[in-house]
Amino acid sequence: MKTLQLLIAALLTGSIFTSCGEQVKDTNQTKTVKTDTVRMEGSRTLLQYPGKVKASEDISLAFRVSGTIRSIKVKDGQPVKAGQLLAELDPTDYQIQLDATEAQYKQVKSEAERVIALYNDGGTTPVAYDKAVYGLKQITALYEHHKDELAYTKLYAPFNGYIQKHLFKAHETIGAGMPVLSMVGQGAPEVEINLPAAEYIRRGQFSDYQCTFDIYPGKVYPLQLIGITHKANANQLYTMRLKLETEGLPIPSAGMNTMVSIRLNDGESQELKVASGAVLLKDGVSGVFVYHPQDSTVKFEKVDVVRLTSDGQTVITSPHIKAGDIVVSAGVHAIHEGEKVQPLPAQTSTNVGGLL
Repeated sequence: MKTLQLLIAALLTGSIFTSCGEQVKDTNQTKTVKTDTVRMEGSRTLLQYPGKVKASEDISLAFRVSGTIRSIKVKDGQPVKAGQLLAELDPTDYQIQLDATEAQYKQVKSEAERVIALYNDGGTTPVAYDKAVYGLKQITALYEHHKDELAYTKLYAPFNGYIQKHLFKAHETIGAGMPVLSMVGQGAPEVEINLPAAEYIRRGQFSDYQCTFDIYPGKVYPLQLIGITHKANANQLYTMRLKLETEGLPIPSAGMNTMVSIRLNDGESQELKVASGAVLLKDGVSGVFVYHPQDSTVKFEKVDVVRLTSDGQTVITSPHIKAGDIVVSAGVHAIHEGEKVQPLPAQTSTNVGGLL
């Protein structure tokens, strides 16, 4: 019996040491990770975005003084020339005001000229002279102001263009600055598109622009960049304005839809594609773990994320990564810089899923 007890104790002790040894072995075991090969992003030198034609000049016209509209001399859609009379207010009140001021102006001017002549001959005091000079300046300014107000009762076209819409009718009373007519210019129209942030940051690589219209099949319109807003709108898009060149081509009307193509420079940064699971955010920096087969270690490399693709991949750029490099694509949150890892074996016909 004593011999049996000693044997059982020995077996238990051995199993305990075996378990401990296995536990230590598990703790120091090299982690297995899934890897992926970095690939070149397919040629994507052409970006396309829907756009809309805008008039080169699109303004609302208003009188600079208030009053009752006497007449509007143009119709909606009518072409007009720069300087053409478009509408006028009833000038009666402004004419009466000017007549009164003109009479006062003539009286003060005559008196001031008499005092100035006396002063030049030594016949009056400097105080009287100063009073006459300042009085004349004051009435002259008021007289010119009232002449301007009478002139402001007429509204003229500021440039060649078309009347877009009447906003008021004759005999209605309006305040100063209230839009009466809307007008668009005859100049070369513009095209406006909205860029997402991923393309906005690459705006320095844009080289040339063109657009097409469904209603003008087979015709390509060159575009010239006017500018890009530096602040995103409520939809986190950046507005780009382009001048439409129409020489020898039909001129599209404002409001038409178009498709804008943007070509990138040939020397743009090389874009790479990796599995989306390979990219992680570490201390606020986007990067991937690059696997080095020589010593089985991984190194964290910073990347710039360009965009996500529809097939679940991520397009990146980085000066330290090239096509053909191996990156960890799964398990990135369980490893750290310089750690040794073991890549998951590649799938074969007899090792489906790489589990063997």
